[in-house]
Amino acid sequence: MAVSVADKGGKRLIGTVIGALAFFAVGAMVMVTQVQAQSTPQKVTVERYVPTIWVDPDGCEHWVMDDGTEGYMTPHVSRQGIPVCRRGNLCGVMNTDQFFATDSYRISSAGQQRLQEFFSGATATSYIIVGHTDSRASDAYNMRLSQNRANAVARVAQSTGARIADVRAYGERQPAVPNTSAANMAKNRRVEIICLR
Repeated sequence: MAVSVADKGGKRLIGTVIGALAFFAVGAMVMVTQVQAQSTPQKVTVERYVPTIWVDPDGCEHWVMDDGTEGYMTPHVSRQGIPVCRRGNLCGVMNTDQFFATDSYRISSAGQQRLQEFFSGATATSYIIVGHTDSRASDAYNMRLSQNRANAVARVAQSTGARIADVRAYGERQPAVPNTSAANMAKNRRVEIICLR
C-alpha cells in the first residue's frame, strides 16, 4: 500500500495536535493538584526548646536553647551588659582509687557517705565535676571512664540537694603530673570538684 506525501503530513499534524493536547492535559492536572494541595490544611509541627544555662570553663554563664537539631547560645549579661561569671575554685580532689574499683565507676558505700558529707557541708552555690584518668588505656576508653566516674559523683551530689552546673571528662588529656610512674598515675586518676560561688 502506498502512502502519499499528503497522508504523511496529515498524520504528522494529527500527532502534533494530540501531543499538544496531552501536554495541556498534564499541565491542567498539575495545576489542579497544586490548588488542591494548597486548600488542604497542613499539619504544623511545633518545636520544643529546652532552655538551660551552660557555664564555660572560665565560669561565665550562657543561655542555651536546644531543640535537638539546632542549638542557640547567648552570653548571660547583667543589666549593665557585663557578663555574669562565677568565681570558681578547686575545692575537692578525689583520688579515684579510694572511691572506685579498677575499671569501675560504681562508688563504694563508704565513698558515697564521705561525698554526701562533703556536699552537705560545702557552701558553694553550684559545682562543676571533672573526671580524669591515667594514660594506661585508649583515649576513647579513658574518656568514657572519666565521664562515667564524674557522673557518679554528680549523682551523689544531687542526692544531697547540691546543684551541678556542669559535668566534664578529660580522660588522660590533662594529667596533674607526667604518667611516668605508678605513683604519678595514681595522682592522675582523680575527680575534681570545682565550687562556684
